[in-house]
Amino acid sequence: MSPTEAGIIGFVVLVILMFLKMPVGFVMALVGFAGFGMLVSWEASLNLTARDFFSVFSSYNLTVIPLFVFMGQCAFHSGISTRLFRAAHKFIGHLPGGLAIATIGACAAFSAICGSTSATAATMASVTLPEMKKYNYDPSLATGVVAAGGSLGILIPPSTIFIVYSIMTEQSIGKLFMAGVLPGILLSLLFTLAILIWTFLKPEVGPRGPKSTFKEKIASLSGLIETLILFILVMGGLFVGLFTPTEAAGVGALGTLIISVAGRNLSWKGFIKTLDDTARITCMIMVIVAGATIFGHFLAVTRIPTDMGAWVGGLSLPPLLIMAMVIVVYIFLGCLMDSLAMVMLTIPVFFPVVTTLGFDPIWFGVIIVLVAEIGVITPPIGINVYVVAGVARDVPLHVIFKGTVWMMMALFTAVALLTIFPQIALYLPGLMK
Repeated sequence: MSPTEAGIIGFVVLVILMFLKMPVGFVMALVGFAGFGMLVSWEASLNLTARDFFSVFSSYNLTVIPLFVFMGQCAFHSGISTRLFRAAHKFIGHLPGGLAIATIGACAAFSAICGSTSATAATMASVTLPEMKKYNYDPSLATGVVAAGGSLGILIPPSTIFIVYSIMTEQSIGKLFMAGVLPGILLSLLFTLAILIWTFLKPEVGPRGPKSTFKEKIASLSGLIETLILFILVMGGLFVGLFTPTEAAGVGALGTLIISVAGRNLSWKGFIKTLDDTARITCMIMVIVAGATIFGHFLAVTRIPTDMGAWVGGLSLPPLLIMAMVIVVYIFLGCLMDSLAMVMLTIPVFFPVVTTLGFDPIWFGVIIVLVAEIGVITPPIGINVYVVAGVARDVPLHVIFKGTVWMMMALFTAVALLTIFPQIALYLPGLMK
């Protein structure tokens, strides 16, 4: 059996085991271990597996993951998300679809302190869905907006996918974080535009809410102060070079804890739950990273990434057309598997192709996150849809998926705009010290 044939068989086995609902990290580690053992030697494979697991779990660079996860969980359990939505509600709740637009605004703000798409979706679903139900919003609009808005959690920094991508491709975490800011704002505006068009065509799906007084609007701004302080502290410090991404994660985690405790918004029970959720989510991510590292070493000896990069580089097609093909593959895979697993699985294959074509790796990181966002609201997997369905138990899955169609149009528009105007993603990283 040739190395290439072994690599193809490994991919097939990997996909089959994933569809059998085996844990993603363990599947990649198992296939990588077996494949490397067959192609090189079983002794070398044992040594490689032990070394990869140890290097991942002892990596200083990866300490940003538990710190940023803790930051998001602490913000959730201290009620920051609720205060963000109330502030947005006071300002734009009286517009057609105003509560849905306020949900997008609250999701965008909460994403600045939470790097998980499912966590953002779950948090905002519990906060915003009861309000939208109260004002007779169409269930499709209400749930679809929450599912799509939650996807901002992996685009607006800090983002776990940006962190993992930076480790795998040896790119700057700080620059990737900065690259996500303007696209995150752009996508939030596109989501808002989609809601406005939807409610203009069908006003009954998003009725106007009550108008707030000027005094109520000013009072609600206090709910934005915590998030604004944390975002400026973490991203501002990174931007001016005050501290490294790992230090920024530590500052953000400590800052969130201090703000939560000082405001008496975090109970002892909430703190214990924060630690428990942080440990669980971090272990899941780290096992996936370790498994993908082992699988990546197996792919390296099959030479599939190198051969594919050389083959694509030799094609006479325009680079943008090839990139469009890569994006289509990512969108298809995003419909079938978890976004983090998809990124870990495909980066060793497609990153050499992208660099061969001359595309900026920072820009490509943003594109990957955008197509991953499409995946989290697309059937049959659509993890965010299932998260929202778990909160809105009275809304059928097909109704939620129907509500995400307009949001997907906004995501496809964002991908097209970033492909045509890559400086949207590259402008802020270019200003970094």
